[in-house]
Amino acid sequence: MTLAAWLWLLLCQGFFWRTDVRLPAREEPREWPSVCVVVPARDEAAVLSASLPSLLAQDYPGRAEIFLVDDGSSDGTGELAGALARRHGGLPLTVDSPGEPPAGWTGKLWAVRHGIGLARAREPEYLLLTDADIAHGPDSLRELVAAARTGGFDVVSQMARLRVESLWERLVVPAFVYFFAQLYPFRRIGRRGARTAAAAGGCVLLRTDAAERARIPDAIRHAVIDDVALARAVKGAGGHIWLGLADRVDSVRPYPRLHDLWRMVSRSAYAQLRHSPLLLAGTVLGLALVYLAPPLTLVCGLAAGRTATAVFGGLAWLMMAGTYVPMLRYYRQPLWLAPLLPFTAFLYLLMTVDSAVQHYRGRGAAWKGRTYARPDAVADEG
Repeated sequence: MTLAAWLWLLLCQGFFWRTDVRLPAREEPREWPSVCVVVPARDEAAVLSASLPSLLAQDYPGRAEIFLVDDGSSDGTGELAGALARRHGGLPLTVDSPGEPPAGWTGKLWAVRHGIGLARAREPEYLLLTDADIAHGPDSLRELVAAARTGGFDVVSQMARLRVESLWERLVVPAFVYFFAQLYPFRRIGRRGARTAAAAGGCVLLRTDAAERARIPDAIRHAVIDDVALARAVKGAGGHIWLGLADRVDSVRPYPRLHDLWRMVSRSAYAQLRHSPLLLAGTVLGLALVYLAPPLTLVCGLAAGRTATAVFGGLAWLMMAGTYVPMLRYYRQPLWLAPLLPFTAFLYLLMTVDSAVQHYRGRGAAWKGRTYARPDAVADEG
């Protein structure tokens, strides 16, 4: 069963394991459209100095402006943003605050709504929604807009390259992107007519008229996993979307301890399963069959002297490790990490179960120190 599962994943799941889905072919437009960059920021002073200057320094031929929304920060995020703009110059920057969100708004979406409202006065053709921890290459905005114009995309999103320096980051972070791509194969997302829809919230270029048709962000205000919900809403409204891996869009946020990574995953894992005990049970069984069974089958087969059992387990483990190698290369990590994927998958299994436990304890969703009631309304994401 586990060998059959890996044969199917290898050949029939949109070649999710390949890492060559990068910005599609693009040509520079004759006239560059106007763009407003919306940056929701809550207590981001620790990373802002490494990220905001990259946005201010964007080499964009058209009109572009940045709106940083200081969402109730207590660490001087807004003041630091203004100081960085005065020091570095570049694109115009407006810093504003939306006040406390009303009931029913989760995560950063209230700040995003406020930023889009500020941008609307400029009548931009595109909105770039990017997180405060994302550093962009100097031509990032230019390339995103050219790709959107050339391909006729309403959403062009790039999965930022996350930081991988500590031991736990090396074990967990590449697997995070690998599992995401397994759930949402990038090749299917960009295909017209395909149901698969996803985006990476750290870097989303969105056509303004597509946002209005899909009622972004009001239609997804309950969503904990806001980037996937955004992509589904735009695609559901007839939009054409694209998602791929980034070359020069990087997250500068550190996750040095397992606790930091655990909190990142468990915050939204059960929401991904629509808070369904049945889906949770299926996920646990699936992770056990696909990721834990191969090494256990190999070891047990060898111990019991059952050659066929050991061979099937070994082949499945080999396929698993082989599909993980491209992601490790993308993250410039040593290939000896590939056989350790079952261990990492076991950590994700525990994180997912913990996410469900936190939900049923009534702790609800949390973002940047702000806790919400149990997000039963996240059914919007389904």
